Amino acid sequence: MFELFVLVAILGSLWLVGSLLGFVFKLVFGLIGGVFSLIGGLLALFVGGALMLAMLPVFALMLLPLLLPVLLVVGIVWLIARAARRPAPAAAVATH
Repeated sequence: MFELFVLVAILGSLWLVGSLLGFVFKLVFGLIGGVFSLIGGLLALFVGGALMLAMLPVFALMLLPLLLPVLLVVGIVWLIARAARRPAPAAAVATH
């Protein structure tokens, strides 16, 4: 009976050591993978942002045909509002 207890104790301790070793490996590789994932995500964010800024003029030129009528209406409204504005009083005009 004592031999069976020793055998179970050895197998149990080997199982616990193996489980602890697997936990340590999983923790270490998970942390390393998480760090690489964060670095990769930040690099992708930086490269994606730089590419989006580089493509901004191209997109603005692509949208120009759609925006020309809107710009025309805004310009006409601005001209009408500017023409309808009364001139400033002479006392408010600063002379230097």
